[in-house]
Formats: sequence, C-alpha cells, structure tokens
Amino acid sequence: MTRTAAARLAAVTLVPGRAEGLAFVLAEPLSFWGGLDAASGRIIDRWHPQAGAVVAGRILVMAAGRGSSSGSSVLAEAIRLGTGPAGIVLLTRDAIVTVGAMVARELYGISCPVVTLAEPADWASVTAAARLSVDALPVDAPSLDVGTATAEIALS
Repeated sequence: MTRTAAARLAAVTLVPGRAEGLAFVLAEPLSFWGGLDAASGRIIDRWHPQAGAVVAGRILVMAAGRGSSSGSSVLAEAIRLGTGPAGIVLLTRDAIVTVGAMVARELYGISCPVVTLAEPADWASVTAAARLSVDALPVDAPSLDVGTATAEIALS
C-alpha cells in the first residue's frame, strides 16, 4: 500500500509528548551507554554503521534499543542537555529507552515522546519517511490496555 504525504499511523504511547523533525532511522540497534555522547548527541560506538552521526533534535526511529540499563541515564542526560532526539519511534517496546525518556520528563520537565507502532506492518512506511511528527497522548496507567493506540505518527 502506498502512503501519501499526509499519512497518519496509529501508535501506542510509552512516554507522552509531541515532537516533530527529520527522521533518523537507525540501521542497527544502538546502546546509549557507550554508544551516544550525551554532550554532543553524536553516535560514538565505532562499530555502529552510523558512527559520527548526530541524533539531536531528530525523530529517532529504531527497531529496539541495545543493551545496558545504564543507557537510560545517558538518554536522559542527552535530553536534558538538548542533544538528545526530539522523539523516538520504536518497532518493539524497549524498557531502557522508555525509562530514559521518562526520567527526563519527570526530573527535568523535558518531553521526548516515545511510541511503538500499533501495526508492525507500518514499519516500512515510517522508515521511508523524511520527516515525522509524533503526538503521544498521556495515558491513565491504571486503566492502560497495552494494545490500545494512544498516539499518532504523521509522515511527510
């Protein structure tokens, strides 16, 4: 199915907020711990295919995170410094990525919305988009049905 520039896809909110920006699609999972320099927002994992690229202000599109639970502190620090991504779109839920964005929201009042796709079949459309807009609504945690779409991703 071909999507138009105005396509809107359903997603599930992991961390609420709104963000838009150029898409930055990771070719492989990234560990923020040892893989991202929080001071510059630059990928420093020398083995990552996108080493040297900067994620600051972009909508980071990643199938999943990779490794170390300490990565959440690096992500939170990058968000605090303004060198982190503006938002994150995941194919599969990732607790480390989610916690990092939650910590930044709670401690620093800075939102970096994190969502997963409601329909995995939409992954090809998301990874092909040049620009993304994420609108992740807050969710009442006690009544959250983890399969419920509570967010929207606009492609352009």
